[in-house]
Amino acid sequence: MTTTTIPLPVTAVTCLEDRAQVERTTALDLPPGVQRLRLGPVSALAVDRTLNAALSSGTVLDARITRAWTKPAPLPPGERDSALRHREDELQRRESTLEAELARLAARTALLDSLAADLLREIAEGAGQGESEPVRWARELDRVDAERDHCAERTVNARIRLDATRLELTEAQQALDLTEQPEPELLAHLELTVETPGGPTELTVGHLTPCALWRPAYRAALGEDGGLTLETEAVVWQRTGEDWPEVRLTLSTARSALAGDPPWLTEDHLTLRDRTTEERRTVEVELREEEIGSTGPAADGLPGVDDGGEVRVLRAPAPARIPSDGRPHRVPLTTFTAPARTEYACAPELSPLVTRVARFTNSAGHALLAGPVDLVVGGGFTGRGELEFTAPGAPAELSFGSSDDYRVLRETEEHRATTGLTGRTVLTRTVRLHLTRFSAPGDHGTRTVTLRERIPVAEVSAVEVRLRKERCVPDPDEVDADGIVRWDLPLEPGARRTVTLVYELTASAKVAGL
Repeated sequence: MTTTTIPLPVTAVTCLEDRAQVERTTALDLPPGVQRLRLGPVSALAVDRTLNAALSSGTVLDARITRAWTKPAPLPPGERDSALRHREDELQRRESTLEAELARLAARTALLDSLAADLLREIAEGAGQGESEPVRWARELDRVDAERDHCAERTVNARIRLDATRLELTEAQQALDLTEQPEPELLAHLELTVETPGGPTELTVGHLTPCALWRPAYRAALGEDGGLTLETEAVVWQRTGEDWPEVRLTLSTARSALAGDPPWLTEDHLTLRDRTTEERRTVEVELREEEIGSTGPAADGLPGVDDGGEVRVLRAPAPARIPSDGRPHRVPLTTFTAPARTEYACAPELSPLVTRVARFTNSAGHALLAGPVDLVVGGGFTGRGELEFTAPGAPAELSFGSSDDYRVLRETEEHRATTGLTGRTVLTRTVRLHLTRFSAPGDHGTRTVTLRERIPVAEVSAVEVRLRKERCVPDPDEVDADGIVRWDLPLEPGARRTVTLVYELTASAKVAGL
């Protein structure tokens, strides 16, 4: 058996809601027989039980992950490092500079020695042939000796400075050893035992890794021509201990952790009892408000991915680089442009603001997951909204902020009456909405504002809700099954409109709670 150490880079990643499936691929050229391979390093957070390895030609007999604490590799000091660490780095650089200077001086001294030897040989040969140039020979010898003395003096000074620098460096390193001990890091390697027929082969390794997640994000730009451009991006975080350089990135909404933890079983006791006489005579009702969950900021952390109850898979069109720094990194996915129908809408019961709403059709070719949207109008950032889950080809809407040209005032009146014979209770509620448009000079166009107000919807036969259309001014344009009443009001600059909504809530004498 032989042992070989081979690098094993990350080539593909499938990022899940709270973890990542990492795939590593490398090309090998192995001799025939049984081989022991050591590959890595890999992330120390790799889940051992999810490890799988395969060869294109050959068999993997055993695969395991080994971990060991090792001293981290020395790195240049950063802004958060101590002054002593910076001093050590400065002394090391000074030591390297002085050693390089001594090497240059030694080379120059050797060159001068060779020059002096050549000059003495020339003098000897000239004297043997009867040539005599004592003045020139003396001048050249004096120049060489002076330069050699200068180099010797510079060499002595450099050696003195180098010895002093090394002494300071030793003292600084001793102080660092006493005060700052670098924490060892946990490194993991993959050890494989394989049997191959020999020749080139490809090794593929996969495993799960925690500390990685992704969430969808969008950028919506509303153009002057009414078109809406929606860019879909994936925001990826990872702190697995190793970078993902130029990997094939796949985003999935699968929740692998849900299948591993069965739900807890609790006892549920059911009891039966006869209703009392008072309970038979009355019907308990109440006005109920239901809060709809959203994908906005959550108090207990990052919200989950709303995929409509079905696993969705998205793929990045280009290789992505995700460093292991725990910071968000945006990866472009898809872009499409669709015609949008815009309107100015207001729901005074919820907010007195008139907002610009764009409605469009999902033409991305895939489902749009719920997530935040950066809103852009006319090339300028206007705010951040929220996109709900939208199936392919389904309609969607986005709000592009409120308009300061409008003011909405809401007034309500309530009258309660009880008939003497039947004991029925009639609750009459009147809602008045005052809408005013304030326009800048030069704005002469008519703009339509859509107002929406709601009326209760009865779920029991003992309670009846009736819209008094004869008292509503103007008549509503639409009343849907959920009790939403809509008006489309055209407004000119400086115009003011008042909308009146009247409805009755009638309850029998048995009803209690209104």
